[in-house]
Amino acid sequence: EVDNSRDSESEESEEENPAEMDMICIFSRRFQLSVPKLASRRRVVQELLSDLLNVSHRLFSDSFFPMLEPVIGVGSACEGWSPYKEEDVVYCMFVPLKPPPGHAFHLEPDATGDMPQTSMRVRVELVCTCTGEQNTLCFLHHSEEELTRNQVASLLYTLCTGPYLDVEKIALWFQTFVISAWSVVPQSCHYDVQVLPSSRSCKMKLTKASGGSLLVETVFSVQQGDSDIFLSSQPAEARLPPSTTWLESYAVAEAKFFRHVARQAPPHSCHLKCLRLCARLLEGSGVSIYALKTTVMHLLTLIPLSEWQHGYLLLRVDDIMRYLRCCLEEKRLKHFFFGNEDMPEEISLPPAFQRAQPLNLFQHLAQDPAAQTEALQEFDKL
Repeated sequence: EVDNSRDSESEESEEENPAEMDMICIFSRRFQLSVPKLASRRRVVQELLSDLLNVSHRLFSDSFFPMLEPVIGVGSACEGWSPYKEEDVVYCMFVPLKPPPGHAFHLEPDATGDMPQTSMRVRVELVCTCTGEQNTLCFLHHSEEELTRNQVASLLYTLCTGPYLDVEKIALWFQTFVISAWSVVPQSCHYDVQVLPSSRSCKMKLTKASGGSLLVETVFSVQQGDSDIFLSSQPAEARLPPSTTWLESYAVAEAKFFRHVARQAPPHSCHLKCLRLCARLLEGSGVSIYALKTTVMHLLTLIPLSEWQHGYLLLRVDDIMRYLRCCLEEKRLKHFFFGNEDMPEEISLPPAFQRAQPLNLFQHLAQDPAAQTEALQEFDKL
């Protein structure tokens, strides 16, 4: 977990230029949750999902549904810098899926997809369990009659379409499970749960008796090898892909990068506050939150972390905005995880990522001069 408790709102009482501090206080207190409050709510959400997964392990131990691994907090709320108002913050959690006994997952490029993100399919293959220590029937070598008599159904017959893992079937299965299992988790004493409509994830609204609520989104994922790159059930775009299409996500690697920075940075580092302030400044400019986040990740590897102390906050905000302006002018913003020589060693990437040419997040501007002109005009209004 990111330990950002030291980056609390109390830092604003330090001796600073009064005019600068007035501006910082207005942004920090009017628009965003404090870092400690985000961290405490994230812990509540992680404990809740951990308890739900414990119930699922007991409930599905004799079946052949995907094995649900411990949750991984991703996205701005879990990284500690959500720019949204309290009622709009969504705590996003990845639930990695592993194949159950007698099954294997194979990742295949998805030639049928038409998505801007790299898309893949997860082919489910049956494997022999005859020589295993577990006394289970083998899907390959026991007869249909034996399997039917013992009410054993492979994953291929439950949550797949053809040989491929089906995102929408998994989402419906998990949503049904949450509704049925809610009464046995400890948090049911404190929260009412409402499962919100979603075809590719499980969105929950948790409401306290006092009226306060938390929004949680559980996203299903499949790890690529032993790297920090996952396939995700939830697309970043509004366009929904086919139900057997999974999209490459860098969210786990990003969360790991921010944990790395939190460990290395000085006390009261201002990098998270920079993200929150710039996100508010850029609202309505057409520059995406992801472009901003990518910019800050680059600058955190280019500017020594000792230069991110709280007293440098406005200087770093200025650096971020200037860097973004240059990228808009040049119609080029390099993706952080492709061909980046400054990547911290602890972040595990597939070998192809290290050899790859950096992707350009502003490629659409390079292809559309009118869009670039408009983006620069909007940015300059700031």
